[in-house]
Amino acid sequence: MTQIEITDAGYLVLRADVAHAYFPNDTLLAMLRGEELWLLPTRGAGGGGLLLKQRNPAGDRSVLVREALHDRYVPGVCPAFWDERQSALRVALNAAT
Repeated sequence: MTQIEITDAGYLVLRADVAHAYFPNDTLLAMLRGEELWLLPTRGAGGGGLLLKQRNPAGDRSVLVREALHDRYVPGVCPAFWDERQSALRVALNAAT
């Protein structure tokens, strides 16, 4: 299980290894689905979506997802898993701690 952080300001933070594994083009779509945030990779900036920005020298990435969450989020660390059938990283928002 992967852990994803959502900051007080509404930024989603991905560790470098998670970002590289699931979002190699540094772009994604963020969609609220019930109590989950679904993150879907895109084919690059030309395909639209949100751009992941490098957060630190370790290569961690962040992206503002506050609008996609309609300001309904609890800051903290959330569990996430890769859904192969949907090609999405699914973040369980109701489990934020």
